[in-house]
Amino acid sequence: MDNPLRLEVVVASVRPERFAPVVADWFLRTARADPAFDIGVIDLAHTPLPVDLSTTPEVTAYRERLAAADAFVAVTSEYNHGYPASLKTALDIAKREWRGKPIGFVAYGGLSGGLRAVEQLRQVVAEIHMVSVRETISFHEAKRKFDADGQTAVGAAIDAAHRLLRQLDWWGRHLRAARAADPYPG
Repeated sequence: MDNPLRLEVVVASVRPERFAPVVADWFLRTARADPAFDIGVIDLAHTPLPVDLSTTPEVTAYRERLAAADAFVAVTSEYNHGYPASLKTALDIAKREWRGKPIGFVAYGGLSGGLRAVEQLRQVVAEIHMVSVRETISFHEAKRKFDADGQTAVGAAIDAAHRLLRQLDWWGRHLRAARAADPYPG
């Protein structure tokens, strides 16, 4: 595809024995098969962002990467009915770089499948002028939903991944064109 959208997938969990790589790798295999996207990964476990939100060379590079992106997906766990603090830092440490861009969510957790974290994130991303796409991928009791090779047979998640990517493609293309024609007034 000519001029694919730059999609950055943000892996939120930073815990030492996190399950995030399994979920993220599954989603990335699906997304990389879609020619509409040029995909990068920002793994917050390997992205040094200061919790005091100060500017460092790493933060400057992170902001430049966000600015170059057309769309985002956050792969997030749910901790104590919320999303990880690392993701809040990642959202708060940038400002204009997020504006006028779509974001989708891949969530996992216990019985809620991370959906409480996603609902909180929808409020946060609206405040930083992002568009949250409607479709969400959710895995409740996630460790039981993947085999030893990191594959899942959860049909609802597989279908949701394709719908999420179609929505990101639509929003991403239209918002990229809009930003080019008339910069976002934020």
